[in-house]
Amino acid sequence: MNKTLFLLSLLVSMISCKEKQVTPIKKQSPNIIIIFTDDQGYQDVGCFGSPDIKTPHLDKMAQNGIRLTNFYAAQAVCSASRAGLLTGCYPNRLGIHGAFRPDSKKGLNPSETTIAEMLKEDGYKTAIFGKWHLGDHPKFMPNKQGFDEYFGIPYSNDMWPYHPKKKLNFKPLFLYENEIVIDTLTNQSLLTTQITERSVNFITKNKDNPFFLYVAHPQPHVPLFVSDKFKGKSERGLYGDVIMEIDWSVGQILEALKKNNIDKNTLVIFTSDNGPWLNYGEHGGSAYPLREGKGTALEGGQREPCIIYYPDKIKAGETINTPMMSIDILPTIAEITGASLPKKKIDGKSVWNIWNGNSQESVQEAYFFYYHVNELHGVRYKNWKMYFPHRYRTLNGRQGGKDGISVAYEYNAIKQIELYDLSKDISEATDVAIENPKVVEKIKDIANEMRKKLGDELYGVIGNENRSIGIIK
Repeated sequence: MNKTLFLLSLLVSMISCKEKQVTPIKKQSPNIIIIFTDDQGYQDVGCFGSPDIKTPHLDKMAQNGIRLTNFYAAQAVCSASRAGLLTGCYPNRLGIHGAFRPDSKKGLNPSETTIAEMLKEDGYKTAIFGKWHLGDHPKFMPNKQGFDEYFGIPYSNDMWPYHPKKKLNFKPLFLYENEIVIDTLTNQSLLTTQITERSVNFITKNKDNPFFLYVAHPQPHVPLFVSDKFKGKSERGLYGDVIMEIDWSVGQILEALKKNNIDKNTLVIFTSDNGPWLNYGEHGGSAYPLREGKGTALEGGQREPCIIYYPDKIKAGETINTPMMSIDILPTIAEITGASLPKKKIDGKSVWNIWNGNSQESVQEAYFFYYHVNELHGVRYKNWKMYFPHRYRTLNGRQGGKDGISVAYEYNAIKQIELYDLSKDISEATDVAIENPKVVEKIKDIANEMRKKLGDELYGVIGNENRSIGIIK
């Protein structure tokens, strides 16, 4: 009898063990980190050609990840660009143009779905450390837009009483901890370090939970500030010092991922909001060899350095030339994490198949470059970039300012349609519109379709798919 019971017990044990072996273990959802700098030029990273700024951590990140060499910001100015990144929409669809001033009655409408809100639905912990700039009224601030934690400034770091143009008369620049003002900034030298420390602590605290971390550095937007540990370290002066400290910050974040053994389950994206502010000269960045900079729809205004790091999920050391835009990041993250896309229409499309090497075809028929409120300035179609007649700001070959003081821009006009083959002419030096009439007509047709959707003030077209901006009445 005892032998029978023993055999029966052994059989039950074996069945139990077999069941345990085939029971699937739920894999933790991938973590997401976006590192977003401010006014950084296309060339201002070592692996993108900088001759005098050392960025060893970003260069290593590119060696272990991928470089995107045709990656565009959603618009060439702060608030609009950030709105496009976080919602996957052209900023014009949201009614956001330019950069919000302090005490603005406008902001990102809380009815829109941000990346943070999308991921929170799937149990992610979320944080933003750095610059917000999507409305400073409490209704529009990060904690109301899907972020569990916020540390940083509500708008650009030059919107403070110490701006060289005293007539602007800005209020004090406040430093926030969630919804509470914890300091009034008179010096910003420690801000990059503080943002980095917060990021590392957030990673460590949430190593066992899926998280979304948005590191929105206020630098290298003027006024430039750097901590003592990087002051005077660069061959490029203060601007180079600032980029070196941002590079150090990237290194600290990547090291925190490895230390907590979650680097292989974390997607890290590095890019910037728009091109360099050229009229600040030595305190501005470089978009070389691209044409112009911040505040224009030309290549230097919106083509940005972009590096993607996702160990074992993407082939290390690859360079991808397929055009993409920051509006594509939200749907790409949705595909990677399995999150549900926003219920409202978005403009971005997932580029995951391009990042992981399964495709080299653009997911978008074209990308649209708006500026000056709601005026369509340019269209990127395959290797072509076409511009409609418009005015744009320029230095016309003059040197920018010194010691943080800007010089005045001049304005040039594109008087007729111009077309450039970016595969041969990255600097947009030779207009080939006359030689390619069929390409011009194709892009005009594509542009007219977008005007019907989003509108174009210059052409008198009222878009029928625009959504309302958030307004405090």
